[in-house]
Amino acid sequence: MTRIRKGLQNMISRQEFELVKEESLQYLKEAGIVLSPQEVETLEIADFGLGRILELGLQLVVYVNSNRYCAKELVLLPRQTCPQHYHPPVNGMQGKEETFRCRKGIVYLYVPGAATENPHAIIPEGYENYLTVYKEIVLKPGEQYTILPNTPHWFQAGDDGAVVSEFSSTSTDENDIFIDPNITRVSIN
Repeated sequence: MTRIRKGLQNMISRQEFELVKEESLQYLKEAGIVLSPQEVETLEIADFGLGRILELGLQLVVYVNSNRYCAKELVLLPRQTCPQHYHPPVNGMQGKEETFRCRKGIVYLYVPGAATENPHAIIPEGYENYLTVYKEIVLKPGEQYTILPNTPHWFQAGDDGAVVSEFSSTSTDENDIFIDPNITRVSIN
């Protein structure tokens, strides 16, 4: 779906929020993921304060986030990119370790290592300086990859968007460190 790509301004409007939410819920439905009414209501739209939600951001549903583990669904619209970041140690604890399992679509995940020649990602305009790792991991439905703590990574959906289940140690997203200094980790809902 690309109906919401036209007319996006620097700030996400209420109408744009609702359209992104509606499209994200449709992706989850197509992936066979059933949400409770409360989960539908609390679906997060994370634009990272950049005002470019269709290019840079993601949508997420948090099922549980305790002091021992976390489970989420991540939704990426077509070619939407989650900016490069890592999960540092917090309060003497290791950073978050997370496993991404693709449920729908294709996800291009980038981690440290030998750069992939001709990667599949399309770099958002003007964003080249904020992406530094280019070893490409391609995840299709049923495939998964584990990202160790303190590991720089970023990811992008393919042309048809994607749904990814995330299983991790405790999530402290507010402590994530992004390469882009303009990012604020505040979700809109």
